[in-house]
Amino acid sequence: MINVLNIFTDGGARGNPGPSATGVYIADEKNKKIAGFGKTTGIATNNAAEYKAVIEALDWVVENKKSLSESVKINFFLDSKLVCSQIIGLFKVKNAGLKDLLLDVRDREGQVNVPIYYKHIPREQNVKADAFVNEALDRELV
Repeated sequence: MINVLNIFTDGGARGNPGPSATGVYIADEKNKKIAGFGKTTGIATNNAAEYKAVIEALDWVVENKKSLSESVKINFFLDSKLVCSQIIGLFKVKNAGLKDLLLDVRDREGQVNVPIYYKHIPREQNVKADAFVNEALDRELV
């Protein structure tokens, strides 16, 4: 059973808005890779892509819930200060589209039903999730 999930998420758009993608890198407490993936998300802003990455990661957690211990600790690491601050409630969400995405995050958090912690990190500490964003965009934009 998995006791700790360290989830690194990133989202990006080439143009703002523009073609966008998400990146998710998931590791255990020993930083051993559990999963990693990137997906294109259509035309979106950078902020929307950041939210969609969190949603993709939460979807993965819901789908893999049986492999997690009941007392699993879930740590999210985002390099978007805005999105992280909005999710933890430090900043208000004024944009209607981002409000809808935050509601999607909250819905999935309810499905996970364990405490989830969010932390802002510098971009340099999020290179694995960022790489999945760029790989997905490079595949899409060939």
